[in-house]
Amino acid sequence: MMMIGQYWPAESVVHAMDPRVKFILSLVLMAAVFCAATPLALAVAALFVVGFYAAARIPLLRVLGSLAPLLVLVALTAVLNVLFVQGGEVYFQWGIICVSEKGLQSAAFIGCRLFLLLMGMSLLTLTTTTLDITAAFEHLMAPLARIGVPAHELGMILGIALRFLPQFMTELGIIYRAQVSRGAHFNLNPFTGGVRTLTALMIPLFTSAFRHAETLSAAMEARCYHGGAGRTRLVPLRLTWRDGAGCAALVCMTAAVIATNFIPL
Repeated sequence: MMMIGQYWPAESVVHAMDPRVKFILSLVLMAAVFCAATPLALAVAALFVVGFYAAARIPLLRVLGSLAPLLVLVALTAVLNVLFVQGGEVYFQWGIICVSEKGLQSAAFIGCRLFLLLMGMSLLTLTTTTLDITAAFEHLMAPLARIGVPAHELGMILGIALRFLPQFMTELGIIYRAQVSRGAHFNLNPFTGGVRTLTALMIPLFTSAFRHAETLSAAMEARCYHGGAGRTRLVPLRLTWRDGAGCAALVCMTAAVIATNFIPL
């Protein structure tokens, strides 16, 4: 099963693109999804996102599996919109809780938009290795180094975070199964005992994180790490026709989303 942030190896046009271009285009992709102000525009954005995943040769079922832990945020956002957005026909009301037509429409629209944003963010990590993402971020931040911004150190922090995220998810599953085998119950009411049982997961996980951080710092010190001065890349970053095609596809997506915003339903 895929995990959040895990690289999906494949031979595709998207995988072969320059990581700097993919980093920028991922931000443009999320901005285009934000520009979708109508259900039709959001549907157009969804078609483009699915097309990008098809070009990357990544199965959508695998993508949904990797995003499963984050779907809780989508569901929570949808529920909040149902409860706090009012208007139109009222379908259910009990005290201060009111479910209306406009609330359901807002919940569906915001939920779909947030889900597309998650898919857009995942496309970068699924098609780009951690080293390439780090190099791309460092190259993009390099001009700011002239005013004292530590571009290399920030890129290294980003790379370490992306590298250890799947590992921490794996360790969380291991800790969960170990605590359940010891008789822990994680389905308790959070107001009665859930917080106490939750610490049975969080404390070992934080302990593991600090242990990994200490091991990594010792390894870097043993290798005389002194920053990015004098470092070179085995495979230099170069722009190709694939990057131009990706830019053209994002321009078409943004134009189509903006255009469909003005089409009356």
